[in-house]
Amino acid sequence: MEQEFQLTNQYPSLKGKKVFITGGGTGIGSYLSEHFCAQGSLVSFIGVSKEVGTAHAKKLSSTYNTYCSFAPCDVRNIEQLQSSLEVATKLMGGLDIIINNSGNDERHTIEEVTPDYWDNCLNINLRPHFFTMQKALSLFPEQGGVIINMGSIGWMRGRTGIVCYTTSKGAIHALTRTMARELGVKNIRVNSVVPGAIVTPKQKALWLTPELDKMFIDLQCLKFRLTPNDVAALTLFLTSDDARAIAGQSYVVDGGIV
Repeated sequence: MEQEFQLTNQYPSLKGKKVFITGGGTGIGSYLSEHFCAQGSLVSFIGVSKEVGTAHAKKLSSTYNTYCSFAPCDVRNIEQLQSSLEVATKLMGGLDIIINNSGNDERHTIEEVTPDYWDNCLNINLRPHFFTMQKALSLFPEQGGVIINMGSIGWMRGRTGIVCYTTSKGAIHALTRTMARELGVKNIRVNSVVPGAIVTPKQKALWLTPELDKMFIDLQCLKFRLTPNDVAALTLFLTSDDARAIAGQSYVVDGGIV
């Protein structure tokens, strides 16, 4: 049974921070956009659906009386991705935090994977993470910034039926470790948040069944289904000044599966 969970912590250090989120209009990303707005941050997010993203940004701006903007972007187009980040930085008047959240966990068999399918999967789930970080080097202020790369426990569990996805998410773990050392000298903190079986509208619409619900609860130490709010709670902490000494880590929020 899904347990309701509402965030209660306010982080004074997040008020006024300029936040850029990829895939911020749907799924976990939409919750991240909302919770940063609730903290008083300025938020710019990108996504595929212009209609959904525009409506979400308008709602958040009105609800939380803070700056929130959306721009359509295909993260596979690196030129467009980096340009979106640059434009968002100008509109917000700076850049402090990047959340690399974009992803697609489409199911596939080994036999279905072609070279083009493989490349497309990594171009959505891995490549954008690096190229936002690359661009951020020229956009973060001298005092540094914070980057969160969204991972998945799928690769840790050796999940079947999504080999392209788990490969890309495993690589994010390595990317985070290396970039934390590369960028740490510039006071840019890089960490990864690794969600488990999170109940999202997409899951409910496409493949979530009572049997799957029971399976995930049986696998977890904690016997309730996790929601995007659980992921947001960890992300807010890691981007706040309270986590100033944390870098190069991958934090699992999965109720105790791995």
